[in-house]
Amino acid sequence: MKMYLDTSTPTCILKLDDKEYAWESGKELAEGLHAFIRDKLVENGADWKDLTEITYFAGPGSFTGLRIGAAVVNTLADQLDIPLYTDKGEKVPVIMPNYGRPARITPPRK
Repeated sequence: MKMYLDTSTPTCILKLDDKEYAWESGKELAEGLHAFIRDKLVENGADWKDLTEITYFAGPGSFTGLRIGAAVVNTLADQLDIPLYTDKGEKVPVIMPNYGRPARITPPRK
């Protein structure tokens, strides 16, 4: 089963083969992403081991959303030993988020 994931906005998009699901994650992406994916796999009569490849939309988009999504797909691809692709179809060993601009890091208050 092919998986596509986009966490670049508060609406998380998951595709499993030809079926598409949307989840309004808000600020719950880190806590709920694994459960969202698992629940949709179960709905399709599948398990983690049924995933054969992962495609990830690496940005631009939300800094936090892209970091969380990249961590999840990198870990899944590594642990399941399946190929990982960018949304442009390029096979990669690891996804690097594309934030669309340099990070804005504010100085510490103290």
